[in-house]
Amino acid sequence: MRIAVLGGGPAGLYFAYLFKVKHPAAEVEVFEQNPADATWGFGVVFSEQALDFLRADDPETVDAIAPRMESWKNITLNLCERTIDIDGVGFSSIGRLELLKLLQERARGAHVKLHYDTVVPSLDRFAGYDLIVAADGLNSLVRRTFEGDFGSSLSYSSNKFAWYGTTKRFETLSQTFISTEHGAFNAHHYRFSPTMSTFLVECDRTTWQRYDFANKTIEESKSVCEQVFAATLDGHPLISNKSVWRNFPWVWNEHWSFKNMVLIGDALHSAHFSIGSGTRLAIEDAIALVKALDAESDIAAGLARYETERKPIVKKLIAAARTSSDWYEKFPEHMKLGMMDFAYSYITRSGRVDDDRLRKMSPSFMAQYDEAQRGEGTR
Repeated sequence: MRIAVLGGGPAGLYFAYLFKVKHPAAEVEVFEQNPADATWGFGVVFSEQALDFLRADDPETVDAIAPRMESWKNITLNLCERTIDIDGVGFSSIGRLELLKLLQERARGAHVKLHYDTVVPSLDRFAGYDLIVAADGLNSLVRRTFEGDFGSSLSYSSNKFAWYGTTKRFETLSQTFISTEHGAFNAHHYRFSPTMSTFLVECDRTTWQRYDFANKTIEESKSVCEQVFAATLDGHPLISNKSVWRNFPWVWNEHWSFKNMVLIGDALHSAHFSIGSGTRLAIEDAIALVKALDAESDIAAGLARYETERKPIVKKLIAAARTSSDWYEKFPEHMKLGMMDFAYSYITRSGRVDDDRLRKMSPSFMAQYDEAQRGEGTR
């Protein structure tokens, strides 16, 4: 069997590795337009639940990744110089490039052929392949070429965001909400190595327009964000890596395969960064696709099984991501709440966490919240 994987991100590399390990005789090739050491963004996040899920299917890879990860047990919220910790919310992070290098090593070790600096202008190149796995991201060539057959849809959130890094070390996954004379900002920040952190800045469209970011260079925008978050950064600079302002794109496909082509990862769907599940979904797609292909006697049946079994799971996560994104679209309004009400609104924003679950997961926070609700503490 000959398999072409378009895209050398986590989804493509992980699928290629998993399939090749299980089918050593198959010819599996990955085609990536960028160099092997190129990446955008900085760190990626996995919840404890996501790592446990991956460990059940591939403990060796998780055990290889884990020592290189930064981990914490709390979320910290900073609202206009007030701070509260929400306990029991475990996450781990790793640099995106570090993760890619590790997956590249595993793919090469399984004898997957990796082609970097390889631009694919047309799918005609893959006429002789039995299966084409489109892991080529938000701008997927495969999806765009057959978007009608995949039932593709694309929309955008109204908020603007820019993805930076910084040398400031943050002890937990943190959110900082700040009001300025021209509007409100939010920063999502967490460390992904002992010396580096992700620092994603977000604001609503009105604030973005008041600061005239549309007419500012990347460096000028970065300078403004450093001034807005000066106290949070504590003298550390922001670091840019293609850090342009953008709107979050919502990608969805009603049909997950067409002929011998199948979509996975961001080529198939996108999940808002506020729930930190983009990379998790991509890797889980790869696992599900390999399992489905192994469970059936031919490729067409395997692709159908992949969609049937995986789609309901992804829909639930995407629905939660949509609900979380809706909360962020209105975060300047939420900032008017008292600290405890704001924190409660934040942690329950996706609709997946109710009071019973919160009491088990975050007993210290819920004790403070209950006290505030009784009027005995500061809300």
